[in-house]
Amino acid sequence: MADADLPNPAKSRARRRGAPLPLPETVALVLQGGGALGSYQAGVFEALDTARIAPDWIAGISIGAANAAIIAGNPPEDRVARLRGFWSTLTGALPSFPIWPDDHVRELVHEWSAGFVASFGVPGFFRPRLLLPNFAPPGTDAALSFYDSAPLAATLDEFVDWDRLNSGEIRLSVGAVNVESGNFRYFDTEKERLDARHIMASGALPPGLPPIEIDGCLWWDGGIVSNTPLQYVLGEQAGEMLVFQVDLFAAADARPRTIDDVWAREKEIRYSSRTRQITDQMLRQRKTGRAIQRVLDKLPDSLARDRDVAKLRALAEEQPVNIVHLIYRANAWEGGARDYEFSRRTMEEHWAAGGAAVGETIRNGALLAENIIDGRSAAFDLTPG
Repeated sequence: MADADLPNPAKSRARRRGAPLPLPETVALVLQGGGALGSYQAGVFEALDTARIAPDWIAGISIGAANAAIIAGNPPEDRVARLRGFWSTLTGALPSFPIWPDDHVRELVHEWSAGFVASFGVPGFFRPRLLLPNFAPPGTDAALSFYDSAPLAATLDEFVDWDRLNSGEIRLSVGAVNVESGNFRYFDTEKERLDARHIMASGALPPGLPPIEIDGCLWWDGGIVSNTPLQYVLGEQAGEMLVFQVDLFAAADARPRTIDDVWAREKEIRYSSRTRQITDQMLRQRKTGRAIQRVLDKLPDSLARDRDVAKLRALAEEQPVNIVHLIYRANAWEGGARDYEFSRRTMEEHWAAGGAAVGETIRNGALLAENIIDGRSAAFDLTPG
């Protein structure tokens, strides 16, 4: 792509005119990992796009990184269609067909579909290896994983324009874990150039998928350490911000009654990554900062000009942020296999649920809008649950 053809970030922000909410300097979209549940995020983005709420920054983990790359790597008018093409590719082996409308039947179909994926893989994503890892030469990808993720590289190249993704129109950040050091880091287009390897590294969940090598280091799925990039986004905040935090696993749910419930509940707790704890901590810090500011305002002029007081005032300065939680709530028939059940029917239902969550948020967004206008910080879950 020629430099003259690269998008202008100011033009992207101009597309916000007509949005149903007042929008601050930065709109961020934060996408958890969750495999097949990621089509919920696609539905969220489509609804935001329809409402003319365009993100300036997208941060993702695992499947959230793949969705984020497709959004950032396409022009605004093509983003939803490219997401649709990506998810149609992934669910191509399990098309939707009529079934009896009963939760028990649906659960059987759901488990069968997940078993099909475990046996045969996902088109355009991963495929089973011919040999078990135990029989492969040590140190090779085949010895480190049950599936080959090479198809994902070709799929990402098909659906992502890497020059546009790195142009700065949308900031993109994806998280991964260094296999040898255990350190977690974000690959960020504001700091480096990203390509398919970085997206694949963010989604290389062991032992299913192999680690991805980048600059001599091996990287695994960021969800091993933290499945939500929210803390990174808040730590990098430089101005007023509205964050749409899209969670694919609910932290709170009913107590389990069967061993399948236990499997599903354990996965929810592990991958919900304490999103509420992060937002609660953020709000406590903002409250403390406001208290410090009030005390500093009472100081006499002789102290107000003190260098240490100035440093303390800068530390206590608040950049307003409003966080909207959009949390996927699983159906009764979805168990512990929900993150690898890539059927067309389930994908469409997840997609529709994401769109409905945004619609409900906008309908109940008066308080959110008031906070944005007044420059206050808060966290909201405006969807029913």
